Amino acid sequence: MARRTRRLWTDEEKRSICLQTTAPGVSVAQVALRYTVNANLIFKWLRDPKYRPKPGTGSEEAGLRFLPVEIIAEAAKPLAAPLADNHIEIDLAGGHRMRISGSYNPEALARLIRGLTV
Repeated sequence: MARRTRRLWTDEEKRSICLQTTAPGVSVAQVALRYTVNANLIFKWLRDPKYRPKPGTGSEEAGLRFLPVEIIAEAAKPLAAPLADNHIEIDLAGGHRMRISGSYNPEALARLIRGLTV
C-alpha cells in the first residue's frame, strides 16, 4: 500500500486556492481535483477568515478564471511551435499538447505549464 505524504500549503497558496472557488461555474470539487487535495480541506480553509476571499475580491475581479483545456494524443513535435498569428502549441511530458490562441500572459502560461508537468 502506498504511503501518503502530507502536503504543506503556504498561506498564500491557501488564499489562492480559496479564491479560485469563487469563479462562476467552478465547484470546490473541481478546484480540489486540480490541486489533488480533499475538498473538505478547502471547505475548512474557506471557513477560516484568514483564507476566505473578501467580498468584492472574487476570481472575476482578480482576473482569475478557468480556461478550457483539451488533452489529445498525437505524435510528439517540437516543444513549442507557432501555428499562426496569436497561436502557440506546446508539447508537454507524457505526449500531451497545449494549444493557445489569442493573447496570453507569459508568466501565467509558465505557471500553468509547471502545474501541469508536476
